[in-house]
Amino acid sequence: MNWLGIFAALSGALAIAAGAFGAHGASERAAELLRTGGQYQLIHAVAALVALQMGARGPGWLMVAGAAVFAGSLYALAEGAPRWLGAVTPVGGVAMIGGWVWLAWELGRR
Repeated sequence: MNWLGIFAALSGALAIAAGAFGAHGASERAAELLRTGGQYQLIHAVAALVALQMGARGPGWLMVAGAAVFAGSLYALAEGAPRWLGAVTPVGGVAMIGGWVWLAWELGRR
């Protein structure tokens, strides 16, 4: 079973759902958090699928995991989670950056 592809596809679906909820049923601040999380999550879902097609599973997993932490923390904040949870968001951002750097390294090796 292709778990990376499954998680990347579900991540894309969740990003669209978050964006739609932000556009139609959230306060202004919550909508901004949902939009930002959804944008980053969707970009990294697609990037993970591209990495998978290239055979670069490690970078793809790091992108999906980073996007889950980054966007997930923003989604939680949009739903009223404690503000300290915002300290987790940069961890996801660093993981996403790491996925891109790892992907660049993989491409340079080929």
